[in-house]
Amino acid sequence: MQQIKTKSGQLGQILDKMGLFLVLLVFIIVMSVLTPSFLTWNNLRNLLIQSTILCTLSLGVTFVIITGGIDLSVGSVEAVASAIGMALIVKTGFPPFVGVLVMLAVGIVFGIINGSLVTQFRIPPMIVTLATMSIARGIVLVFTNSANIGPVPRSFTVLTSSYVIGIPLIVWVVVIFCIIAWICLSKTAFGRSVYAVGGSELAAKLAGIRTKRIIIMAYMISGLCAAIAGLLLTIRLESAGPNAGDGVEMNAIAAVVVGGTSLSGGRGTVLGTVLGVILISLVSNAVNLLGVPPAWDKIVKGVVIIIAALLDANRNRIGKRSR
Repeated sequence: MQQIKTKSGQLGQILDKMGLFLVLLVFIIVMSVLTPSFLTWNNLRNLLIQSTILCTLSLGVTFVIITGGIDLSVGSVEAVASAIGMALIVKTGFPPFVGVLVMLAVGIVFGIINGSLVTQFRIPPMIVTLATMSIARGIVLVFTNSANIGPVPRSFTVLTSSYVIGIPLIVWVVVIFCIIAWICLSKTAFGRSVYAVGGSELAAKLAGIRTKRIIIMAYMISGLCAAIAGLLLTIRLESAGPNAGDGVEMNAIAAVVVGGTSLSGGRGTVLGTVLGVILISLVSNAVNLLGVPPAWDKIVKGVVIIIAALLDANRNRIGKRSR
């Protein structure tokens, strides 16, 4: 009986790891049959470019969710960071690199605010980031007077106009971000601390981990990634707009959760997040190619989030029983 349980557990672990690969494979096969234009290079290239911004956002959100938190402010931080940075470049004549540094600084500041409110005042992460989401969106609307800021410097457009082995440079840049995030989570003491805090903050604290610092740093990384995503979106659209990133935080959270990161913390991988981003991007791409009303995109993504949450809850129950 014990041997059967062991084999069953091993099979469950294999399916858990390979499940998303199988879903993606089936999705690609079905889309290839439904529309011949799906596997064309132009469509795949556009899909890669579109997914870069979501992937950058999702990498930061992954760190926060692994600690057991949530960040609803990333879409608004993306907008306010890009707007302030672009305003310095376009309206005041600052060099582009100064504008980029300011964008990154704005993202980090919002991350520090989120992390500090969560750790120092013990306000639930959802409440904190919901508040900062509203504040950041309000700031960008006031700051821009609801108008786009542009055009972007010509030096910025090299990311979308240059290609390496036929793939846009912006895609390779985000691949490097993914590798850095993977190394940070998998190969460093900080990464191990992130998992420890998410697994049990009390146990991590007793083990000598500075849990508050780790949580604040996780939110700082999320804010930084939001600012970078804002820069990438600005380059792609060739302007910074007040509505940039509106609602994108739900796509980022969906990608992270679909990728296997536990909403209760302590579990998640960069590879899983990347696969989740691909699936969410494929859903949007399929809606466009099939001429389905845009509302269905939101419905499908909502269903995907629920299914992912149910699977996560089931994994947690199985994990508790096996202890």
